[in-house]
Amino acid sequence: MLSLSISLIDLTEGHVTFFKELLGTQSAVIDGVSADAFADLEPFNTDWMRKYRGRTRLVLKPESTEEISRILKYCNENMLAVVPQGGNSGLVGGSVPVFDEIVINTARMNKIRSFDPVSGTLVVDAGCILELMDQYLAEKNHIFPLDLGAKGSCQIGGNVATNAGGLRLLRYGSLHGNVLGLEVVLPDGTIVDDLSRLRKNNTGYDIKQLFIGSEGTIGIVTGVSILCPQRPSAVNVAFLGLNSFDKVQSAYREAKQQLSEILSAFELMDGQSQDMVHDVTNNKRPLEGNYPFYCLVETSGSNAEHDNEKMQGLLESLLAKEIITDGVLAQDETQIRSLWSWREGIPECLGHWGGVYKYDLSIPLADLYRLVEDTRERLASARLIGDDESNPVVGVVGYGHMGDSNLHLNVATRRFDPDVEKELEPFVYEWVSRHNGSISAEHGLGLQKKPYIAYSRGETMIRLMKEIKHHFDPVYVPAKFSYAYTTDQEQKGIMNPYKYI
Repeated sequence: MLSLSISLIDLTEGHVTFFKELLGTQSAVIDGVSADAFADLEPFNTDWMRKYRGRTRLVLKPESTEEISRILKYCNENMLAVVPQGGNSGLVGGSVPVFDEIVINTARMNKIRSFDPVSGTLVVDAGCILELMDQYLAEKNHIFPLDLGAKGSCQIGGNVATNAGGLRLLRYGSLHGNVLGLEVVLPDGTIVDDLSRLRKNNTGYDIKQLFIGSEGTIGIVTGVSILCPQRPSAVNVAFLGLNSFDKVQSAYREAKQQLSEILSAFELMDGQSQDMVHDVTNNKRPLEGNYPFYCLVETSGSNAEHDNEKMQGLLESLLAKEIITDGVLAQDETQIRSLWSWREGIPECLGHWGGVYKYDLSIPLADLYRLVEDTRERLASARLIGDDESNPVVGVVGYGHMGDSNLHLNVATRRFDPDVEKELEPFVYEWVSRHNGSISAEHGLGLQKKPYIAYSRGETMIRLMKEIKHHFDPVYVPAKFSYAYTTDQEQKGIMNPYKYI
């Protein structure tokens, strides 16, 4: 059970006055301290899954790095806890308050600072929305190296802070490789200007890597310099039906061998996930029959005739070897979008019945789907799965990125239920640990996975992480607040306390 840190101070109207004078415009401050603002604060207090809920009474929307610097300096000096928040599209409770922490929302920091069409280097504010950046780049014949289902609302600062992976990682790699430089504000207000535009820079420690995936616990990302590749002129998408997970692995091996440098995505969806998408959307299925497994294969290149020939060859080969039972190749952009909707629509459709327990995991490929089967069997044995309201669980599905060994285990429910949670945790994490996997592939730790980090990290790694956190965000108690400090309770820094580590 989490408890409020004794080292942090309650908000007062005096604090709010400071922030209003600093930020100026009324729209930049949502004040629930001196007035009733429950409805206005609610979107910032609740995550999009409606699973995590905080009690913030103050939301700040700065417009510049300098404003964030002054906010954090003041909060640090006055022991006020903060939660950085971008598009609030995270899945582990990392971007909403636990108690009444101040929310610092970066939505107003949405400027594209520069783009170099020769090198492909894009420099942007942290609040830029992923889809809008990709649209901007499309006009310049480039592509953003990250693609997520939440691209219409997620922000690049949050993407970097969680080291988001997504649908293009197989082709373009992770943000650890694509981010060239960062601008970050530390908890004491110090601005770290490391917005390098260089691909090579071995001048000392690569400090920016600490902030990629740090989830707002050691600083707030305010600017990003990122390498964006040339936009492919030829894209092909195939949708495959398969009868076993062994066949899925064989199909992936064949795709890597035959498509090689143009393979840009290989996505896995089990039959139950596709059944649920169909139940919700009532859209016509891509294939005539129903199969236990489906795969979406995408190629991206510069020669349409060459790429189409290779994809056609792959389909013919997979059918001849009886690896797949059926398959279809998109004929135009409309069909490409339609096929992708069967993969990208899964998360939203699973929420149709109520809540979803989501687990983002890395597991060696040979064992990847066994966890879904074992979880489904465990919940069925506990009599929690059924077709009527008396059963909380609607179904257990698995989908994800085969190319990254990344499984999304989702349990769709009619309601969040403690009996379901008791069966899932720590069972899922113990299973992953036994099979040498990771409990967090791309969604981060946040509040959900903080208690379970030891299933994926050893004592030495955890100690080093805590030392890094303490170095950047130490428990700072000014003399004027020394009366409030006691050493017999766990103390927190001000940055996103209660989470991560």
